[in-house]
Amino acid sequence: MNYPFLPLIIAAVALLMLLYFFPVSLWITALFSGVRVSLLQLAFMRVRKVPPSLIVNSLITSTKAGLRLTADDLETHYLAGGNVPSVIKALISADKANIPLDFKQATAIDLAGRNVFEAVTTSVNPKVINTPNVAAVAQDGIQLIVIARVTVRANISQLVGGAGEETILARVGEGIVTSIGSSVSHKEVLENPDKISKLVLHKGLDAGTAFEILSIDIADIDIGENIGAKLQTDQASADLRVAEARAEERRAMAVAMEQEYRAKTQEAKAKVVEAEAEIPRAIAEAFRSGNLGIMDYYKMRNVQADTEMRDSIANPNAGSGSVKPGREEGRQS
Repeated sequence: MNYPFLPLIIAAVALLMLLYFFPVSLWITALFSGVRVSLLQLAFMRVRKVPPSLIVNSLITSTKAGLRLTADDLETHYLAGGNVPSVIKALISADKANIPLDFKQATAIDLAGRNVFEAVTTSVNPKVINTPNVAAVAQDGIQLIVIARVTVRANISQLVGGAGEETILARVGEGIVTSIGSSVSHKEVLENPDKISKLVLHKGLDAGTAFEILSIDIADIDIGENIGAKLQTDQASADLRVAEARAEERRAMAVAMEQEYRAKTQEAKAKVVEAEAEIPRAIAEAFRSGNLGIMDYYKMRNVQADTEMRDSIANPNAGSGSVKPGREEGRQS
């Protein structure tokens, strides 16, 4: 079979592939823009999967801005995972603003994960960071809630390895707490809020960070709780509970001692009753052994009767429930 258009198709495909690997139009654009880049370099960019248009356009922009960069520099940064257009924009902005920034430093900042163009913009146009509510207590126990506005400018030399906004906010909050805590009265802080700003600025809070603090302005101060009175109330309640616990302990010890004394009294009474129970037996034994005669017994009974009579006269309200040993012995006899 005869295919008369096959050579034309093959020639068209070959031409398209040739133009793909050798972008002549892009090379002509670079040439007329004063950028020296060869067709072979553009072809190698295709092989290395680097978009030639990105490199050439960025190179044209940098050349027109007066930056001396090469295609190899931009291609290397792209292959390292960098954002070439952002670096070029940052270098141009820094050059126009007279900010010292070279290509190596810009690529290092970009590869570190920071937006180098945003950093240059912040360095030219400082931004304001609002702190969250910072609560601090003066020496008189009154709590103050402060909101501050921190104006910062990017420190290009500290962008790589420097701390971010979170560190700035934490340090400013620490300075506010220290300033209020060193004040004798909360009224002193309300009268001179700039005292906080001056103290915080003098502490050099931007050391080791990627920013330079330009100013710290107190936006709002509110009075919170009376922390001192609350702590004193809590301490008084705690002392009261401790005192009540100690009093209860002493009361329990007194009750225990009282019960112990009652037990000892009952024990002593039992011994007395036991000793009195031996008297009639002793009298009976004396009768049997002849140590006690009948007359002696009656004399003892008369003495007991006189004693009881005197007791009844002396104590007319005294009960007569107690039984004397002699009577009990007389009933037994």
